[in-house]
Amino acid sequence: MLYATLKLLHVLSIIVWIGGMAFAHLCLRPAAQALDAPLRLRLMHDTLQRFFRLVSVAVLVTLASGVWMIGRVAKETVQAGLPFNMPLGWTVMVVLGVLMMAIFGHIRFALFKRLSRAVTAGEGTAGAAALASIRTWVAINLVLGVLVVAATVLLV
Repeated sequence: MLYATLKLLHVLSIIVWIGGMAFAHLCLRPAAQALDAPLRLRLMHDTLQRFFRLVSVAVLVTLASGVWMIGRVAKETVQAGLPFNMPLGWTVMVVLGVLMMAIFGHIRFALFKRLSRAVTAGEGTAGAAALASIRTWVAINLVLGVLVVAATVLLV
């Protein structure tokens, strides 16, 4: 039951993270283009601030539940006297997931800080540049997230 609960939390966290990126990148951003630049920057800043709080929790839940589930399977396998060989799909999931977490850290703690400073100072050009960088890295993370899901479905 604990394994199933952790797996559920793991999957729900991924849904929040990848689904949120898809929504922001494919729906919110294009719709916000119709707004004047200062209003668009404020909207995106405030939306991303809320979203990044959710993603921070999702990242922690994903990491903790993933490590626990892999550790549990490895422990049970070794206790049964068998060698633990992590499946290819899990390996891909771990490598890409950790890369996604690193990219999120860069977005959240470097690029979003630039956006926040620009919005606070009313520097539209700097804010637009920070938002463009965030958009690029979110797109990369979205592609990586889709690859993780594909690897999980196709290789596990």
